[in-house]
Amino acid sequence: MPTDASFSVPEIPFTSMADLRAACLSLPERNRTCGNRIRQRDAVLTKPPGSLGRLEELALWVGEWQGTERPTLDKVQITIFAGNHGVVQRGISPWPSEVTCQMVANFEHGGAAINQLARNAEANLNVVCLQNLQATEDLSQTAAMTQDGFLSAVSDGYRAVSKDADLFCAGEMGIGNTTPAAALCAALLGGSGSDWAGRGTGLDDKGVQLKAAVIDDALTLHGSAMSDPLEVARCLGGYELAAIMGSVLAARHHGIPVLLDGFVCTAAMLPLVKIAPEVLDHTRLSHCSAEAGHRKLAKALALVPLLDFGLRLGEASGAALAIPLLRGAIACHNGMATFAEAAVSQKSDSPTE
Repeated sequence: MPTDASFSVPEIPFTSMADLRAACLSLPERNRTCGNRIRQRDAVLTKPPGSLGRLEELALWVGEWQGTERPTLDKVQITIFAGNHGVVQRGISPWPSEVTCQMVANFEHGGAAINQLARNAEANLNVVCLQNLQATEDLSQTAAMTQDGFLSAVSDGYRAVSKDADLFCAGEMGIGNTTPAAALCAALLGGSGSDWAGRGTGLDDKGVQLKAAVIDDALTLHGSAMSDPLEVARCLGGYELAAIMGSVLAARHHGIPVLLDGFVCTAAMLPLVKIAPEVLDHTRLSHCSAEAGHRKLAKALALVPLLDFGLRLGEASGAALAIPLLRGAIACHNGMATFAEAAVSQKSDSPTE
């Protein structure tokens, strides 16, 4: 974990919004001493400076947060958080809520895309079902979660992160969850439902219009909560979004770098960012999804995606695809010879004619 004498890991579960807000504001920093050593080593490796592009920055990022000049990815954790949404009853998804439970079973039996991608990335995969997959309330009619339910989900996400992980990736499964994700974007970044509503798992034009209208209903209903990011998360979010927020916060407290996934996972970060803008320093965005709004959201958070494959599956699929990129970055940093070791002449500092 990065050294910070003023930091202490909060007690879990969170029992009040004040406790959670304090945890969001108490953030350990990266290990800059290790970062300087990584830069020094990179400067004498057998390559022109900067020639490995973003791979060099990724090795530095992982090492600074792991607190070592020789970073590793021996223990990579992917956790899918699953939850259901009462707003599905408004017709904002072409799929029924039962699919969430059915897909959880598919994950557990190894039949989903993420099972294959996690295996390929040499990552451990597990699934956390929030509230036993009991749906939130309909966010367009009342608050999606009670305060106790919201804090419980955040705490479940926080506890789900293994303290000895080298890298953490959060995924999500929840029919209808692009609606609360879009609602969070509209509430915390501005705009209306039509600015953020996308096709999700296959809505037609009429379905997208309905989804936008439902989001506008929710924004109007919860207008008094808009000044408090945590209240926005409670009223407009979902159990799995709250758990993702808790897991990324836990990773920061434990000094674990994080690969963010698609639109839903990125939107779940907005309440954290509004409380502490530097809260995502330990994260990188794995990819830009095809879901409407993700590119705009990434730009608003100054997150530059590593991949752009047109994915819109969720499940941490983009994060799993990006893990091998990190492995490549770390392999180059740790394994390359220096100029001295390889007896290779370095570039002369003298000007040439």
